[in-house]
Amino acid sequence: MFATLRSLLFLGQMYFMMPVIGLLWLPWALVSRRGARAGCKAFSYWVFWTARWMVGIKTEVRGEVPSGEVVVAAKHQSFLDIMMIFTALPEARFIMKKEILWTPVIGVYAWRLDCIAVDRGKKVQAIEKMIKDVADGTKHPGQLIIYPQGTRVVPGVKKPYKVGTAVIYDQLQQPCAPVATNVGVFWPRTGIRRTPGTAVVEFLPMIEAGLPVDVFRERLEAEVETASDKLLEEAGFDPHIHT
Repeated sequence: MFATLRSLLFLGQMYFMMPVIGLLWLPWALVSRRGARAGCKAFSYWVFWTARWMVGIKTEVRGEVPSGEVVVAAKHQSFLDIMMIFTALPEARFIMKKEILWTPVIGVYAWRLDCIAVDRGKKVQAIEKMIKDVADGTKHPGQLIIYPQGTRVVPGVKKPYKVGTAVIYDQLQQPCAPVATNVGVFWPRTGIRRTPGTAVVEFLPMIEAGLPVDVFRERLEAEVETASDKLLEEAGFDPHIHT
């Protein structure tokens, strides 16, 4: 009961501070991508700090964080891994569902960060638009974050990797940084309860540019899933029970 109450208090202050910090940084964000990035990172650091002492969740980023132009293909389990990956990268932007652009305050930041919005309900059109938007955005160097499974996935549950990441990798001819995580053990995709522990995001060795699409897709899934399962086991969670 006490743990649930702590989680409620944590979530309440987090969602209260989201528009507060967003509005404080908004004037700078409107005129500068740097300002938008600073505002998003300020909120993320606030969440990391309060999560540590309010619900006992520590955050840890492992591996070599890329700084050049790369495709970042990340395992996605909850809101926490979004913040951890974003704060680790110097020039990150996301491929995301288009509805976010219409969210108050958040939509402005997504627009200023040059995030790429797609309609997930129209698969063929979404991929075509994603290709066009990525091509149009190449003038802004940085790290393009995409979630190969297309959504948050519960720890231990297996979900196929979609073709979009491989298409972007092939089009951009950039290396890919795979990212594994176990954050869903401590911060689930749904529900209120937050569990104490160390949430890890791990940047894996780079996959070189220029591989055949099918080879890249198989290698990406194998490396991310294997590393994520190891992180889950490290957190005391058996991924094979839920397979």
